Amino acid sequence: MATMSSSEREQYLADLHVGVVAVERPGRAPLAVPIWYGYSPGGEVLLWTDEDSLKHKLIRDAGRFTLTVQDEQPPYRYVTAEGDVTGIGPADDADMRAIAVRYLGEEAGNQFADENPMSTSVAIRMRPQRWLSTDYSK
Repeated sequence: MATMSSSEREQYLADLHVGVVAVERPGRAPLAVPIWYGYSPGGEVLLWTDEDSLKHKLIRDAGRFTLTVQDEQPPYRYVTAEGDVTGIGPADDADMRAIAVRYLGEEAGNQFADENPMSTSVAIRMRPQRWLSTDYSK
């Protein structure tokens, strides 16, 4: 079992994966749900969610979260990044449109962004501080 280098794990996180965000919650197991996200090596993780969502409320209250991404086919690889929230604010159309295009392609992503107004959405940012990674191809 081999861990990834810093540059390998950051590039892997930047590649296209559906992430699983995990955040603590009082009196229950942590909430873990799939999510689209944005990330560029050396930057911040960007999540986009509705301001009334449970994940927004829990992340806001906890002030931190973990994001995990993985390959579901051999050779298995995964990266987990955790850190403190660096910002929560109104969703910016350009950032959220870029995430939709990342996951759906140009045409479908723009259509999705056009049909889902940002008025009740928030952007949540986190700079990874702690990492776990494994690349079974090594």
